[in-house]
Amino acid sequence: MLMELETDSAEFMRGLGSFIDAVVVPLEEANSHLLAERDGRFYADDGSYSPEVIDLIRRVRMESAAAGYYTMFCPESIGGGGLSRRAELLTHEYLAHKYGPQYLLPYETLAHWAFGPSVLCESFSPELRDTLLDNLVSGRVGMCFGMSEPDAGSDPWMMSCRSTKDGAGWRISGTKQWITNGPHAEYCYLFAITDSELHWERKGGVTCFVVPLDSPGTLVDSVIRQFGELGGNEAILSFDNVWVPDANVVGLLGDGFNLAMAGVSLGRLYNSGRALGYARWALEVAVDYARSRVTFGKPLAEHQGVSFKLAESAMDIYGARHAALDLADRLDRGERAIRELAMSKALCCEAFFRVVDRAIQIHGGMGLTNEMRLHRIWHTARRLQIADGSAEILRVTIASRLLAGDLDF
Repeated sequence: MLMELETDSAEFMRGLGSFIDAVVVPLEEANSHLLAERDGRFYADDGSYSPEVIDLIRRVRMESAAAGYYTMFCPESIGGGGLSRRAELLTHEYLAHKYGPQYLLPYETLAHWAFGPSVLCESFSPELRDTLLDNLVSGRVGMCFGMSEPDAGSDPWMMSCRSTKDGAGWRISGTKQWITNGPHAEYCYLFAITDSELHWERKGGVTCFVVPLDSPGTLVDSVIRQFGELGGNEAILSFDNVWVPDANVVGLLGDGFNLAMAGVSLGRLYNSGRALGYARWALEVAVDYARSRVTFGKPLAEHQGVSFKLAESAMDIYGARHAALDLADRLDRGERAIRELAMSKALCCEAFFRVVDRAIQIHGGMGLTNEMRLHRIWHTARRLQIADGSAEILRVTIASRLLAGDLDF
């Protein structure tokens, strides 16, 4: 991976790995009683992360920011490092490959586009820059991304959350669902209808606001538990006549969807890298097990039914990885790459799912145990086929570009 990066980006990746090994991994291991098993100590009674876990996450963010890593993929205009999209893709691959599903905290060392400082901050008003940006860049506070609703998931035009002008600000009412980091964030990028006519015509009319989640009228209705876990990091948030000042409008009135897509595009790049790294981790685990496990008098790897699974997994990763690298290079050249973003995310996440499923099968009963942690990475693989654009929506995007005559790839 380092050979595929320019010198400054390669040095950044080496430094980040050293920082995580020296600071973050020891912190995680010292708190393994909280983090390892995701039991009642990890979650609070309402299903949100316990205060101790939230404090650890914040501590890692802030220490990474102080060391110069947290914002390295953020725009230089907000104090970030402005590193390339290729470096961003490869760094997320590197983290997932090296630390796998057995660690939580290393993944907090880089600002996530929806939870921390990102391109959305470039559209902050001067007042938001003065009051919020420093706390975001330092890792002191976190965000969440309030787009999805109970009746508006893959089709955001079905949104019903509304905002009306009220003096020097806006009143917002509505419900948001599947809001990752919602149980713990201090602020929300909240998307609401501000022009009903444009919204009805699907031409705009949706605006992004920054809403402090301690504002009167805001409520975490519930934490969404998944895959039988005791808690989770997704929430249902409700907003009842919540007032925010004009300064909390992000970007232009009615331009919320363009802002949202700028963020979601980064999410698709991020998930491509993460999927590739986890897939490589799972393949290596499967190769090691196939070499050491003996059945019917010979290593498991010498059985064709197993060796073919390993080969197919390598083929999946190889093809998806080259698609993702091409995408990153297109983004670095300034292309919008709408079709390639969709293709990369679909290829990488679906390859990841197949690789993990094969790894579990190769392990047999051991693949189902908590000890191997393959179940945890399988959960991640399943989520990634929905997050930031489901597999079906991605195909709709790809097909629409093709039918519009965009056949040059």
